[in-house]
Amino acid sequence: MSHAEDHAGTRRDFLYYATAGAGAVAAGAAVWPLVNQMNPSADVQALSSIFVDVSGVAVGTQLTVKFLGKPVFIRRRSEAEIEAARATTLDELTIDRLAQNPNKPGADALDQNRTLDEAGEWLVMIGVCTHLGCVPIGDGAGDFGGWFCPCHGSHYDEAGRIRRGPAPRNLDIPLASFVDDSTIRLG
Repeated sequence: MSHAEDHAGTRRDFLYYATAGAGAVAAGAAVWPLVNQMNPSADVQALSSIFVDVSGVAVGTQLTVKFLGKPVFIRRRSEAEIEAARATTLDELTIDRLAQNPNKPGADALDQNRTLDEAGEWLVMIGVCTHLGCVPIGDGAGDFGGWFCPCHGSHYDEAGRIRRGPAPRNLDIPLASFVDDSTIRLG
């Protein structure tokens, strides 16, 4: 074997590797926009969490805010509402016995597992009926003193638990936490 034949093999190998490398870079450049377009847009990322000032919410009233395109009910419950909700046992909850609370996953639907604070004063729920997505009316509406969906007749109690009607589960609770005494972070 001559010295020239040895260099020819080396040049051929180099051309194969260079072509394969260029092809890989070109494939990556072509695929990157397809993958990148699946990332959430800036406006969606900006709405992934919001801060809500609840300093002006009086006892026994409710504030409704929009979060991720859905209404969120932030209710500051009265002592009577808290007592009525805490008096409800799991045996009375025949439709859904789960809290539907990502802050306390897998918990049962007792009132203390659905509220934002230990005292039970703050209840934060997504205001969308779990039957067909209507927005229930509140302020003691319905047969159980909570929320009522007039479209199909779902009755929710003071803790947003389904008590009667076609809704299959309790009103959902979003990820939420207190940042300070007067600010709630959603998301």
